[in-house]
Amino acid sequence: MTENVSSPGLMPWFAPPGARAWRCPSAPAEVRAFHAALPDYAPTPLTELPPLAAELGVGRVFVKDESCRLGLPAFKALGSSWAVHRVLSERAVSGDEPVTLVTATDGNHGRAVARMARLLGHHAHAFVPQGVHPQAVAAIVAEQAEVTEVAGPYDEAVRLAAEAAAAPDAVLVQDTAWPGYERIPGWIVEGYATLCAEIDEQLAVEGIVEGPDLVSVPVGVGSLVQAVITHYRSRPSGRAPALLSVEAQAAACVLASLTAGEPMSVTTTDTIMAGLNCGTPSSIAWPFLHSGLDAAVAIPDADSARAAVDLAALGVDAGPCGAAALAGLRAVLTGRDAGRRRTALGLDPTSVVVLLSTEGPDANPHATTPPSRQAPGGRP
Repeated sequence: MTENVSSPGLMPWFAPPGARAWRCPSAPAEVRAFHAALPDYAPTPLTELPPLAAELGVGRVFVKDESCRLGLPAFKALGSSWAVHRVLSERAVSGDEPVTLVTATDGNHGRAVARMARLLGHHAHAFVPQGVHPQAVAAIVAEQAEVTEVAGPYDEAVRLAAEAAAAPDAVLVQDTAWPGYERIPGWIVEGYATLCAEIDEQLAVEGIVEGPDLVSVPVGVGSLVQAVITHYRSRPSGRAPALLSVEAQAAACVLASLTAGEPMSVTTTDTIMAGLNCGTPSSIAWPFLHSGLDAAVAIPDADSARAAVDLAALGVDAGPCGAAALAGLRAVLTGRDAGRRRTALGLDPTSVVVLLSTEGPDANPHATTPPSRQAPGGRP
């Protein structure tokens, strides 16, 4: 029975039935080999944090730390590198002239696309919505990209980027999909499979060969969680973990869509979780979200800010978006009706939990997050 709790006094929470039994095809195996061949590739850390396990009443908690991925402060380089590789491989058939890679971005994805364009001798043009920190914009400019700042939300930046990409020497490399534009976003989702494969290998080293019991994923348009669902719902054996999506309350389009039973757009407002500030789910992610997610929750800014501070005290660099994974799980496992939510997710005192910390504090700087201990560096 689906549980949808949004009445006064209860947090926004949605738990559809049967997600752990749903199955889908796996991601292409060649993605991991492609990333492994990149000069700066190395698996990002999977850090165990026993204090969080004690706090949350589970057996073990691990954080996948994406604060430095391929030289950038967020996971986005995995998807953009694979998609750009596929795009340029196809275009090489008609010539090797430089092209302009166009995208809309809240910071992380645009910087990753710009980095790939610069390294491969092409151009980049990023459309940035209002609310993105100036340092994140400057980081995209530093990759030699043209930046157009949009006086509107993320969805408006996507529209303008798509218009600009209609030029003959341009191609849209966008990490959200809509009817008629789905192949390149699909490649971006495929690129994120490497992150999940690394988690499997790292948990196996810890003696956990069947995988986690729950994975908590920050969500914007849903591309990263689509990749996570694909990974865990395509496995022929091993435990099927519960999968939790975590959104900003200011931009909870996935929660609204799940509640309605169909894709919905929402009006977004400002949030420190800039990378999650998206008003419309990706069209290719929606079937996965609808069938493969065990639960969805939306959190306020204050919860992600607190989680970022707590993670920093435990040695993990996380920006507000990355820390949302912890904040969302805290919201689910504490407070009124927490016991029922814990049961719905199948958690007990021995459960293994993985939190995806998708970015470091340098990706989208904000006063409420502690500074990174790494060199300064820039969405799900």
